Amino acid sequence: MAVPVNCLLAAERFYGTLLGCPVGRRSKGWIDFDFGGHQITTHLVESDEPGPATNTVDGDQVPTRHFGLVLSMERWRTLADELEAAGVTFRLEPRIRFEGQPGEQATMFVEDGCGNALEFKAFADPTRLFAR
Repeated sequence: MAVPVNCLLAAERFYGTLLGCPVGRRSKGWIDFDFGGHQITTHLVESDEPGPATNTVDGDQVPTRHFGLVLSMERWRTLADELEAAGVTFRLEPRIRFEGQPGEQATMFVEDGCGNALEFKAFADPTRLFAR
């Protein structure tokens, strides 16, 4: 996945330092990161685009343009604690969504410092990822 960023230093701080994603290749205009075994490329752009729209999901206003990872519940809890300890402002605070329903999941949203929204989620029962 490739995402626009307005500052490569901010992107490197967020993805590389805060999330611990190893840096792959880089140039003056982009950086590749190992994002949980997937490649994410941050491309430097200058843009005056307005922020992303939102949709209501289980009572939350979720950014329609977002990406993220499904983690183990243990890793999700650890990441939530690490982000909170680092003073990260959550776009949507860590919570359990769809409680008691087939798609029950832990979720949280943060921004990468360049306006891109990321969701991290986990399931107590990973086989329920696509449950209806």
